[in-house]
Amino acid sequence: MKIEIRNSSITDIKLLRNQFLNESQFQIRYEACHVRGWADEYLISIDGMDIGYASVKGLKELSDRDTVFEYFILPAFREKSNLIFEQVLEKTKSTYLECQTNDFLMTSMLYEFGVEIRSEVMLFKDEHETSIENPDMLFRKKKPSDDLSWKHPGEAGQYILEKNEMIVADGGFLTHYNEPFADLYMEVRPDQRGQGLAGYILQEIKKECYKAERVPAARCNISNHASRGALLKAGMRVCGYMLEGKVR
Repeated sequence: MKIEIRNSSITDIKLLRNQFLNESQFQIRYEACHVRGWADEYLISIDGMDIGYASVKGLKELSDRDTVFEYFILPAFREKSNLIFEQVLEKTKSTYLECQTNDFLMTSMLYEFGVEIRSEVMLFKDEHETSIENPDMLFRKKKPSDDLSWKHPGEAGQYILEKNEMIVADGGFLTHYNEPFADLYMEVRPDQRGQGLAGYILQEIKKECYKAERVPAARCNISNHASRGALLKAGMRVCGYMLEGKVR
């Protein structure tokens, strides 16, 4: 059995990656790394037959290319996944591994070949529709004239929450992920926090996301209890974690 791992491109691995996406059916956190050229792609073959791929980016700086973060092997060859992965590490000279726990193959590689495994980010998927009511609030699309001076320039969301003509929260959803998924985000004005506004605006953003024929997903820091609580209140649930570790 001759295993070959060669430098490739996103075009070369497209068919195999489509199989990975069809099998996964969840939001891929680092989808943009493929689309925007922030990853090196490697095509894997056995005896001349293409059977998988691996993707490498930087852990702290994208340009470092020191981290295997995606790995796919056709089901018929998965009994050899660990043997192939050894050669992936040798070929790429990677020193780190990163994955999301709902990607079972890459997670198993991380635990077999990694040490000092840790997590800082939790992942969410939509679980159920909520019916939070807040008659004092107006949810609408953001206008160019809206005053969001409490935010950093250029960070305003697509939608806002207004109370007595004052904007108290904003948010939206990002679509640079694998279809049909989108990533929810929001921020409550600092002096208006602690009133349950985050869960309400997330509920309304979810509705807009579905209208755009996207499936809501989200993430937050594992220690951000306020964001986690708001996402759960809006009907999301924890579906995984981002893991990273050093190669043994």
